[in-house]
Amino acid sequence: MSDITPQAIAGMLARVREARPRVHCLMNSVVQKFTADGITVVGGIPSMTGSLEEVESFVGRADALTVNLGTLDAERREAIRLGVAVAREQGKPWIVDPVHCDYSPSRLAFARELIALQPTVVRGNRAETALIGETPGILRIVTGPVDLLQIGRASVEIGNGHPFMAQVTGTGCLSGGVIAAFLATEPDALAAASAALTVTGVAAELAAPHARGPGTFAAAFLDALATVGDTDILHLARIRHDHHEH
Repeated sequence: MSDITPQAIAGMLARVREARPRVHCLMNSVVQKFTADGITVVGGIPSMTGSLEEVESFVGRADALTVNLGTLDAERREAIRLGVAVAREQGKPWIVDPVHCDYSPSRLAFARELIALQPTVVRGNRAETALIGETPGILRIVTGPVDLLQIGRASVEIGNGHPFMAQVTGTGCLSGGVIAAFLATEPDALAAASAALTVTGVAAELAAPHARGPGTFAAAFLDALATVGDTDILHLARIRHDHHEH
């Protein structure tokens, strides 16, 4: 059974900061800097190239891969296929975020193609995950005011976060990068993702009082993510387990 207590989460954060995992991100051009900053401040080392000549080398050097289907074109699809093939061949954890697969049939088809390759994690909002359907053997994260994580018969709800997060483009992509960093240092996907979402949610709650609105929130959020500590996690974490393991 996964150990997802505030104490365990603080320990996982300490391991990420110590290990400095490399996370390769294949994601949309709109959010690259914010995501890279988020991975860096939480303790990881991001790389962002989507170039067909380089993607296999970069994923080969990374400890985890996060794939986001925003701003898709033919070359990015090919880069994603190449990157995913390397991650699978080397047994590295990888995440798919099927952004807006509910807007476009071709994007939904591509999301399904990737999910058939058994990523470690699929994360999306309610509309996106409803279209994806069942994902046996894969950790599924449905994002919302309360994030729901499910794998097999085990599920966890994470209630941390702040409404400003929904007003800043890229907080979801950033949290995907943070999940990848935690997966690189914690083999239990449910524990790793729960820890990553708790840490980002707690950081958002710490940041909100210092923000005048979404613009200053983005900066305060990165500051909080850099400095969030054990005490913050122990006091603020809101985690609910629902185990049905027989």
